[in-house]
Amino acid sequence: MDYTKPLHYHYKPQSGWMNDPNGLVYFKGYYHAFYQHAPHHPIPWQEPMCWGHARTKDFLTWEELPVALAPSLPYDGGGCWSGTAIVKDEKLYLFYAGIAAESTVAVAVSEDGVHFEKYAGNPVIATYPPEGGPDFRDPAVCCMDGVYYCVVASGHPATQTARLLLYRSADLLEWEFMSVLGEWGNAKYAECPSFVPLKDGKCLLATSVCNLDETHFFQIMIGTLENGQFHCELSDRFDKGPDQYAGQVFSGADGTPLLMTWIPGWKFAGFAQGIDVGCLSIPREIVAENGHICGRPAKEVAHLLKNADPCVTVTDNGFTVERTARPPLVHEGEVQELQILRDEYILEIFVNGGETVYSLLLC
Repeated sequence: MDYTKPLHYHYKPQSGWMNDPNGLVYFKGYYHAFYQHAPHHPIPWQEPMCWGHARTKDFLTWEELPVALAPSLPYDGGGCWSGTAIVKDEKLYLFYAGIAAESTVAVAVSEDGVHFEKYAGNPVIATYPPEGGPDFRDPAVCCMDGVYYCVVASGHPATQTARLLLYRSADLLEWEFMSVLGEWGNAKYAECPSFVPLKDGKCLLATSVCNLDETHFFQIMIGTLENGQFHCELSDRFDKGPDQYAGQVFSGADGTPLLMTWIPGWKFAGFAQGIDVGCLSIPREIVAENGHICGRPAKEVAHLLKNADPCVTVTDNGFTVERTARPPLVHEGEVQELQILRDEYILEIFVNGGETVYSLLLC
């Protein structure tokens, strides 16, 4: 299998390394995707991370744009790490983790969605509170009921917990710490959170959690925010990987929550003849149904789905996916519906209306 062949339906930059999706947002007629990017190297950590940038109107045809953020100031000289985007007063704000001696939260602003200017008052959050720890990054910003909220991923070494820390602001520039919004035990830290308003006063909270043994899981929760506390009503871990990481949820043009992730993950750095094989997943619509949170292909890409693939064999109790260099992926359980998107060496599988989702590299 040729892992250097161009992909047809998944975005990847023309050159260089990519990882986490950042700042997924709809702005002035385009969906914008930012992402962690090393523009001059096909493997990570040979240069400080930048924010790569592309935009699309249909999630199928992508226009690659110039690097949006690059390290240039004392607070981000070690890299412009993951974050989110938000629109306010017809301007696009990028919130990111500035990496230096400590991790901080910084912001850059654009009127056209292409050229960004870093805020002169950066960093807007200069250090972590006692409730957090040195792993302090990946700000997720949203607006609910006229109040701006920022969720920052962190860990608390003393209690061995992963935590999401909640801040609030009236103007996106002055931030006040509120509370620990979420916590997971026996963990090192949380990563890549999403905090998105839904209809009927609900909100969606999602994060990756790194356990003490270095394994990860991705959790999506729906509930309400009251007095700085998230009250979970429904929780799911439908995204089973195994070759994806760093999912980010954002609001579509019509308010529908959408999820995109990075495929295939850190273990494939330098995998294909020194060429990065990383790409963004197709967008998945997040739907709560029958006690489950499901991830379904967004309407823009739904026509690409098929119900069979040469690598997938349906069994009496599920299905298997044959891979060229690893044991088969095995799914056990009743399969009422199977939808598959194949893009050269990438496979995305949606089981039973998105109750379970797999993204994998066919190696």
